[in-house]
Amino acid sequence: MMFDTVLIANRGEIACRIIRTIGEMGLRSVAVYSDADRDAPHVKLADDAVHIGASPAVESYLQAGKIIDAAKASGAQAIHPGYGFLSETADFAARCVAAGLIFIGPSAETIAIMGDKAIAKRRMVDAAIPTLAGYQSDAQSDAVLLKEAKKIGVPLMVKAAAGGGGRGMRLVSDIENLTRALSSARTEALSAFGSDKLILEKAVIRPRHVEVQIFGDSHGTIIHLGERDCSVQRRHQKVLEESPCPILTPELRKRMGEAAVKAARTVEYVGAGTVEFLLDEAEDFYFLEMNTRLQVEHPVTEMITGLDLVALQIRVAQGKPLGLSQDDIKFSGHAIEARLYAEEPSNDFLPATGRITQLSFPDTVRVDSGVETGSDVSPFYDPMVAKIIAHGEDRDTARRKLVQALKETVLFGVETNRRFLIDALEIDVFTSGEATTAFIEDIFTADRLAPIDLTSDVAALAGITQYLAARDASKAAMPYDLYGWSSAQALAHPYEYKGQRVEVTAQGPDRFSVNVGDETYNITLENWGVSTARYRLNAQHVTLVWMTPEPATLHIQIGARSFDLVNTLAVPSQSTVTIGKGDIRAPLHGALTEICVTKGETVEIGTRLAVIEAMKMQHDILADVSGTVAAIFAEGGDQVEADAPLFKLKPLADSG
Repeated sequence: MMFDTVLIANRGEIACRIIRTIGEMGLRSVAVYSDADRDAPHVKLADDAVHIGASPAVESYLQAGKIIDAAKASGAQAIHPGYGFLSETADFAARCVAAGLIFIGPSAETIAIMGDKAIAKRRMVDAAIPTLAGYQSDAQSDAVLLKEAKKIGVPLMVKAAAGGGGRGMRLVSDIENLTRALSSARTEALSAFGSDKLILEKAVIRPRHVEVQIFGDSHGTIIHLGERDCSVQRRHQKVLEESPCPILTPELRKRMGEAAVKAARTVEYVGAGTVEFLLDEAEDFYFLEMNTRLQVEHPVTEMITGLDLVALQIRVAQGKPLGLSQDDIKFSGHAIEARLYAEEPSNDFLPATGRITQLSFPDTVRVDSGVETGSDVSPFYDPMVAKIIAHGEDRDTARRKLVQALKETVLFGVETNRRFLIDALEIDVFTSGEATTAFIEDIFTADRLAPIDLTSDVAALAGITQYLAARDASKAAMPYDLYGWSSAQALAHPYEYKGQRVEVTAQGPDRFSVNVGDETYNITLENWGVSTARYRLNAQHVTLVWMTPEPATLHIQIGARSFDLVNTLAVPSQSTVTIGKGDIRAPLHGALTEICVTKGETVEIGTRLAVIEAMKMQHDILADVSGTVAAIFAEGGDQVEADAPLFKLKPLADSG
């Protein structure tokens, strides 16, 4: 079972992370890539790379045959699936083995059993592992599910039996809403996993999501590597993860670890896996699911155990003993991971796309990333930019290190959740270790997530930064200290950002007077760099990061705050288009998987008009007025751009 070349059937940060360990082990790595990823970092990092298709994942990273052909053509003897894509597809694992390749993961049979929530739950019930009341049988009609839902009682969860990651999952608090939840969950599950089979489960309100990392080898050893608290989630997708869980007692940790190992033994598990539990306020825990792969958040476990989980996966896949017993596992300190996403927190965390014009991370923490300056965040894949992981001797040390690292992380060109992550890490509920799965929903109101207003002091700093950038660019044409001066008097240089007029007047090479409306700021330049500046504004010292991708455009970042600004005095005036009520446009680039209404149909506010799929998530397009569907501008299956017109609704008030 020895091998010297591994193909990574994945992309992005996890492909980069796996490639690095493969290199450290003296093995050869082979990357695969789609059209969109032709110049991606994981392609450059690997020893070899094979093109496997067009940009959509269904035409590339989800094409098992193309990946197996790539492995054979490149001389790879083993395939590492990473996470997502085909990593939990039993058929892919089986096809790898049939092709004479080693699949770095559990057997196809194990993936099939534990990948089906219905079958897995029945196994756990038989093994006397705590589970929630629910329904996990094969009969799937609405009538059967409604009957079973009434037995379970609300609140309950509707879940895709074949998947995870929050897709195909709906919370039902009123039995009257079950039919709609079943329909939307089936649609999303079928698109994401190729199966619309559902299960029902009693919902635990405000639980903690705690998972246990397990590892098994082909010699009968199965151990656990501690737990991770993954309670901070949005749309059932994890955002912050940490290890250890801040509220677990040694006794509870022991019981959960033993339950996880027992669950793995029911399928004679080999490789890396994660057993996930819900932990309620009474400290009772219940089996949720098992992930038969490496998890996104595995770095926090690596940080506190000192183990390389990918290296262990490869060791086990080579048929070697794990080389560890449960007593060998020692934990050191605390680790917290933040997932930096390209998304718009103020717009229901919708994914954002675009080109990254500048990206840098501090060297004080671990960063797993698959993009770089110049990379495109495309609509075809998950919008995660990086995982930033901090380790400290205790939880608060790790938390403070992570906050500082996020403040020092610079990303221009695409909107991200950076400010949201900093805010979440500094809220009392999180700092005290009390966050549950309801944390984001309870704390982050629309007002809290709203974009930051451009204050007059920041406008002043923007103006002087743009002035200095222009002065820098002019150095070849005129002496440095003459820029902004005339023979009569110093010139006021005007700028305008978001309706605020800014006038910068040089009082000397490093001293400036800046007027913003009725406010006047005396600003001294203390340090000027190619992308950073330090000022004394009145009595305060301010450091900012800046970039001017175009003469009229300015990106600045001050701690947790970021602003993408345009000096409207330097661009031609343009007429603006006001979108009135009833003009429904695409909120993001994606595929229209479903048109739910017809022309002439009467709809109410909140009626689902269509479904857009982007970056593995489905988003409902809802009516914003009650009225009739006057026009439909797209068809099911179309790829639509952000802001593309989809529907024209004629409000009821206009129907007469």
